[in-house]
Amino acid sequence: MTQKDLKPAAVFHYFEEICKVPRPSKREEKMVEFLKNFGKSHGLETKCDEAGNVLIKKAATKGKEHLPTVILQSHVDMVCEKNGDVEHDFLNDPIETYVDGEWLRAKGTTLGADNGIGVATELAILAADNIEHGPLECLFTTDEETGLTGAFALKPGFMDGDILINLDSEDEGELFIGCAGGIDTVAEMTYQPAKAPEDYFFFRIDVKGLAGGHSGDDINKKRANANKILTRFLVRINRIMDLHLCKIDGGNLRNAIPREAYAICAVPMNEKERVRVELNVFTAEVEAEYSVTEPGMKLSLQSELPEKWAIDKDTAARLLKALTGVHHGIYAMSQEIDGLVETSSNLASVKMTEENTIRIATSQRSSILSARDHMADTVGAVFELAGAKVTRSDGYPGWKPNPHSGILEVAVASYKRLFGTEPKVKAIHAGLECGLFLEKYPSLDMFSFGPTLRGVHSPDERMLIPSVERFWKHLLDILANIPAKK
Repeated sequence: MTQKDLKPAAVFHYFEEICKVPRPSKREEKMVEFLKNFGKSHGLETKCDEAGNVLIKKAATKGKEHLPTVILQSHVDMVCEKNGDVEHDFLNDPIETYVDGEWLRAKGTTLGADNGIGVATELAILAADNIEHGPLECLFTTDEETGLTGAFALKPGFMDGDILINLDSEDEGELFIGCAGGIDTVAEMTYQPAKAPEDYFFFRIDVKGLAGGHSGDDINKKRANANKILTRFLVRINRIMDLHLCKIDGGNLRNAIPREAYAICAVPMNEKERVRVELNVFTAEVEAEYSVTEPGMKLSLQSELPEKWAIDKDTAARLLKALTGVHHGIYAMSQEIDGLVETSSNLASVKMTEENTIRIATSQRSSILSARDHMADTVGAVFELAGAKVTRSDGYPGWKPNPHSGILEVAVASYKRLFGTEPKVKAIHAGLECGLFLEKYPSLDMFSFGPTLRGVHSPDERMLIPSVERFWKHLLDILANIPAKK
């Protein structure tokens, strides 16, 4: 299978086109211009709001003018992650894709199928002249990945549809009718630079090769968190010898489970070999713990040139205790839906700033608002006890399931008719923009679906090619069978 053989051809054509357009979260201006030019070149009514959200309208095909307007919706931004040995400028370079068996991947970076495949699907429908549908509105929102900014900024009256189909789910054959809400909790610890000791052994410890993944979809997969693994080793060494922590860095994005982390430290020169022995023992222990979920995990230690400064001992001790004590992973499972994570937290990143501050970013999710806020309080309390300043985002709402949805009934019937089997109707622990849409358009009837993606928010992101054609056929059949208003 080669790229030119991919089906449906129109969808993959537009996916490759948008892979050429840089679109990091909060820097989607090139993609917004691409969409505006697309609408203009196809003679379609196109408008853009202050947040960069784009709406493109398409009239109904003949005989379907009386049907309710359907909104197809995707977000245009992508998570920008790359492997440490890959040179890639996400603000200028195109995403390079390749076929790996039945999967489409990118070369050392995130693929951007989350949610680029939804955008490409909408463009293919807008450009086609042989697809049967009622009145359509295609909504493209900005900055979904780092704060749902576009959905937050969407104003009542910007769109007119009665039904919304979100194209941002990642398991073909599954229809989603609910999602978790989320909030970010950030802790900042100010440290005093302390003169690093002389005649000590300086080393760098790296944690690499973890699976990472989406902090909502993948939080139940028992994957390791690089920040947690690194902290465990540092605490182990600090307990048995004089450890000076000079630098620490781990993770990047609030909604990605961190795959890599490192620290630069110093210990007495006579402990040099013991550090290496301890790392070997520790590596064997964590490899046994994560033998199934983290086969690629690598821990390495290498000598470093002496540092001039270290984090003062008091702050370093409080930091390591806080990183040890703070919760990461599942906190509670749903009591109503078997197998659904209700509440979780992600220890996303640890960064040192130029202002002698260590910034720890975390995110909490829950399908229950009160539980989301309690999880944020729990995480914040750990850092406050460690002397950190804690701030929280405004958060975003979840989407309460409606099992009696009319568009859901159409989608279920369509799937059974096309593929001879029942689709799974589920709620998702990840955040979707649907909860925010409902706040401003409370009468919307919605569901979410998409082709099969794996490894999203990491360079292992990949899209199952055959699932795209099934997703495409399903969507077109739904559009062709929208019932008239009662």
